Order: sequence, then structure tokens, then C-alpha cells
Amino acid sequence: MKWILCLSIGFYLFGGFSRPLFLIGAAIELSYMAMRGTELGRLPLLGPHDTLAFFSTSCALMAIPFLFNKALSSSRRFSVGVSLLAAITGLMALPFPSFNMPMPPILNTLWFELHVALAFFSYALFGIGAILGIMFLLDENRQFLEVQHSAALVGFSFFSASMTSGGIWGYYAWGTYWLWTAKEFWTSILWLYYGTYLHLRLKGSRWERAIAWGGIIGFGVTMFTYLGVSLLMKSSHSF
Repeated sequence: MKWILCLSIGFYLFGGFSRPLFLIGAAIELSYMAMRGTELGRLPLLGPHDTLAFFSTSCALMAIPFLFNKALSSSRRFSVGVSLLAAITGLMALPFPSFNMPMPPILNTLWFELHVALAFFSYALFGIGAILGIMFLLDENRQFLEVQHSAALVGFSFFSASMTSGGIWGYYAWGTYWLWTAKEFWTSILWLYYGTYLHLRLKGSRWERAIAWGGIIGFGVTMFTYLGVSLLMKSSHSF
């Protein structure tokens, strides 16, 4: 079924120039994830292929409300940015094999699925915030910073809910709400980073470029927390 994912990526690559094409790509990729879920009898959240595809789908779905935002609806740069974000994360999923195994007992709980899904929603919003930060650095349009703050705030809320549900899952799985593994350590760094970042706007207009850069750097921290830790460090959360 990977050809369906390839088809959605193709629509994303042209979606920056046509909003309907982007929406078609999102619908196709969402259908792909639904088919994977139906085949597996669970949310496709195991292994790098499914998690990257879920990440790509999250990027597309989270971007849709912003495409209709008055400050961004006529911005070609934003459309191209979110299209590339969804396409690149989808392309990253293609080389990896898809795992068709049943959910391991330790993961077979609503709390795990909620934990992972909310995390990817937040990652997608942090990615959108990075795109808006780049746009501000290019145009210095303060509206982009306002929308960037909204994206980061909603993403931070999703991430906080993800950590809460992850703690509950951890309690059922290991008898404790928190284990100081590499993934959880970097998760706490990411949460503290965005908690601090959201307060930077209180510093006033002199900090606007720092705020824009903060959103860009934050997405780098996000990607390391997601991919870097899983690939480079041993953790209970490694794919």
C-alpha cells in the first residue's frame, strides 16, 4: 500500500502552489493511515515507517486551519513550507519496512495511543511554528509571530497532555509515572524549552527576532527528541 503514500507525497509537492492539491494529498494520506489501522486492528504507531507516516499526516492536518488564517491565506511561502514539511516526513517513511505485528501487551492501552498521537500533533505544530519563524525573518511581518505563538501554544498544550497520558501509561506498564531514560530526559528538555519560549514574547518587540529563531531552534530540538534519541540512544521509547 506504500504507493498510496507516494501518491499523497506527489500531491504535497505541488500543494504549495494549489491549496486544493494539498487538501487532496492530506485526504489520501489520511486514507492510507486509516487503511493501515484497519489492517492492523490498531493505530499504526509502531516502527519508523508508521510513525513517520503518522507524523506526515499530522503535519498536513495541523496545517489546514492555518491555510485559512487571514494572515497566511495569501502567503505562498507558508503553503510551500507546510507542503514540503508534509512531503519530506512522508518521504522519510518510505525506505523503512512496515511492521504488521499486533500491538505488544505493554503498549496495548488507550493511554499509549493517546500519548503518541498527541505527541505527533504537537511536533507538527512546532514544525509549523518553525516555518512561521523563517517567514518572519524574511518579511518581518508581526502577524507571522502572532500565529507562530498560537501554533506553539496549542502544540505545547498537546505536548503537556501527551506527557500526562504517557505518565499514566508508564504507571500501568512499569509501575512508575516516570523513568529517567534518554527519551524521557529529552522530553522534559523539550517541554521546558517551549515553556520558556512561550514567555519570551513578554520581553517586548526587541526580542522579536529571538522569538522567531526560538521557534526554529525548537523544532530542531523536537526532531532530535523524536528521531535523534531513537536512532542514537537506547531507550524504552526507541521505535
